[in-house]
Amino acid sequence: MASNRDDPLTFSSNPSSSSSPITVSEHLDSYLQDPGSHIGSASGSYQNEGLLGDSASASNTDAEFGFSRPEFRQSPLSGTVQLYERHLFLCYKNPSVWPPRIEAAEFDRLPRLLSAAVSARKSDMKKKTRLTICEGHDGTETSNGDVLIFPDMIRYRRLTHFDVDTFVEEVLVKDGEWLPGTPEPLKGSYVFVCSHGSRDRRCGVCGPQLVSRFKEEIEVHGLQGKVSVSPCSHIGGHKYAGNVIIFGSNVNGEINGHWYGYVTPDDVPLLLERHIGKGEIVDRLWRGQMGLSEEEQKKFQELRLQVNGETNIDGSSMEETQRQVAGEKIPACTSQTEGNGCCQGDEISCCQNPVLPEKVDDWDAKSSAVKLPLEKKAGKKLISQINSGKGASVRKVCATPTWFESWERDDTYAALAVVFAAMSVAVAYGCYKQLN
Repeated sequence: MASNRDDPLTFSSNPSSSSSPITVSEHLDSYLQDPGSHIGSASGSYQNEGLLGDSASASNTDAEFGFSRPEFRQSPLSGTVQLYERHLFLCYKNPSVWPPRIEAAEFDRLPRLLSAAVSARKSDMKKKTRLTICEGHDGTETSNGDVLIFPDMIRYRRLTHFDVDTFVEEVLVKDGEWLPGTPEPLKGSYVFVCSHGSRDRRCGVCGPQLVSRFKEEIEVHGLQGKVSVSPCSHIGGHKYAGNVIIFGSNVNGEINGHWYGYVTPDDVPLLLERHIGKGEIVDRLWRGQMGLSEEEQKKFQELRLQVNGETNIDGSSMEETQRQVAGEKIPACTSQTEGNGCCQGDEISCCQNPVLPEKVDDWDAKSSAVKLPLEKKAGKKLISQINSGKGASVRKVCATPTWFESWERDDTYAALAVVFAAMSVAVAYGCYKQLN
């Protein structure tokens, strides 16, 4: 099963702030000043003491760095992802051996050279590109050196340090193909969880627990091969741990990359059911998405909440906001019968969204009725993106409106005209009878 890890190979001067696209930074200087810090210790790695120690140690670790830490869920999330348009994942080793800044590590030649090449050619690229590291295991679906690219949804196999410059030139600068390799299409949804413990203890404590819970839920519901999850390196925003990114395509083949923060293991079934299964954003955990600026992310969430009501913060339809802003008429829907009932209204078909399936076949059949929105293109205003009509869904959760809700002023006038006409006929007939 293919898996992605996301480790931005660029960091701002304040890595705890919102994430940023790849840029030349002080990684190498940091490494040269303190090379010893790049050797991940047991306490700061994927297998940290908070997970391997006794119950008392685990409790203390969770209280300080885990989901019970004092600052957990104390900061707003929306608008904490800086604008970028393409996400590159290099599969390379695993979190237990990743140094704090693997993209600048002396002994990790492939990620270091790829990061340097991307940074050097960033001005020549048409798309703002983010580079991250994902776990790789030789002999598996994601081997060391594999490169996954979103929103292209493709994989190149076995990149080596000898190929870096050619790969960057042909694929990232020219938007072509890397001839030594053949791009393989990626299918399904890809979940990445920041588990870079040597970079920040919060990610090292929260990330592995989330990865384990995702894998458990995927197995329980038979979603192997359809939903992939794996740990990734630092993505920006340590304080929002657990940090999760979900990539996937909708029925139109359009790719979405949504970021979530402050995710706990109890939130995992919710993300699988609502985001991946139904195409809904879980707003209380949503940080932003690929293709939108920080301000556009905030505006997009405000529009969603306006459409769904301020109290509906746990989740809202990603398509409904687009339809509302575009000025399309949404039918009045209040209830719905059990099963896959649908209603019709003003050229809109509204069908019941599915719940998390127990079988793979159920997942396939039901998820086909879900349409996710088009990923917004950078450099355009949010409203104009939505008004373009691309990716607009035609399915909504709704029920047939009552006759009273459907009654309009024109209908009232028509009814009154009929009544008066009937009364006129009756009066005329009465007069006729009297004259005879």
